Amino acid sequence: MRFDYVWLRDHCRSASCYNSKTHQRSLDTASVDLCIKPKTIHLDETTLFFTWSDGHVTRYDLKWLVKNSYEGQKQKVIQPRILWNAEIYQQAQVPSVDFQSFLETNEGLKKFLQNFLLYGIAFVENVPPTQEHTQKLAERISLIRETIYGRMWYFTSDFSRGDTAYTKLALDRHTDTTYFQEPCGIQVFHCLKHEGTGGRTLLVDGFYAAEQVLQKAPEEFELLSKVPLKHEYIEDTGQCRNHMIGIGPVLNIYPWNKELYLIRYNNYDRAVINTIPYDVVHRWYRAHRTLTAELRRPENEFWVKLKPGRVLFIDNWRVLHGRECFTGYRQLCGCYLTRDDVLNTARLLGLQA
Repeated sequence: MRFDYVWLRDHCRSASCYNSKTHQRSLDTASVDLCIKPKTIHLDETTLFFTWSDGHVTRYDLKWLVKNSYEGQKQKVIQPRILWNAEIYQQAQVPSVDFQSFLETNEGLKKFLQNFLLYGIAFVENVPPTQEHTQKLAERISLIRETIYGRMWYFTSDFSRGDTAYTKLALDRHTDTTYFQEPCGIQVFHCLKHEGTGGRTLLVDGFYAAEQVLQKAPEEFELLSKVPLKHEYIEDTGQCRNHMIGIGPVLNIYPWNKELYLIRYNNYDRAVINTIPYDVVHRWYRAHRTLTAELRRPENEFWVKLKPGRVLFIDNWRVLHGRECFTGYRQLCGCYLTRDDVLNTARLLGLQA
């Protein structure tokens, strides 16, 4: 392990440099001499001591240094996951959580969140089929993210909004709100009524598909993680007038450990490709085709029939969803949740997120 002296002074945890009650830095980083060097360094069995030129002493527990070193973080997974295709998910027999247990016990809530963090989807059963109870369920783990669609949305196939979702047509696999600069983190679906046939929901683990691309064509994975694209939503329907644009690569990774944290994939809402130079664009199309082929493999498709009382939570940064066409009258309600708040709830329950 190697540490820069400025870094070591900046991260001092003494009372004058760091407030342990608020967990905030008190030291003005800009006041640290960029040429700083310690006068003395002392090591005992568990602690490293630095005495600086002004007499200030910094103490570091060796375990803390190992944990927070760049090399240590490079190996650390931010959020443990189980990547899946349909067979893996079905064989795992991931249990649903009962509505009352979810609402009334931390044990039920923790079990739900653990499933959600590992697989990117989770179900709650025996929920009264109303918008009010669905909202109560959502607010148990997060603030509801208000968007151009409102807080809680409720829709049928009446094309009341300028979006294919408000029809009876089939929808190919995609992630939502790619046209937001920060796509919505979690999506909640509750089918309140369906008098007809069809309408099954398609779920695909985008991270599983991306991992296949990484193993088979790493140069294409890298291209998809570096080239930014525009996604766009233009609406002029009645009183709803919107023009949203989001820009980012298809695959988003943390630069220090190469961990994938977000997939932005929606062929419906992808705008004109004018952010890729001529000598790269054909290679990008090839890489996109490789990822699409993995996403469309039948063995990667998990189909589920939504029904009244069963609420589905989807990690919109990871799991793609779609829908087969349907007949008859169908009512759905749901909402988007703020990702930060869901992860906050998970951490407060002792989960790694």
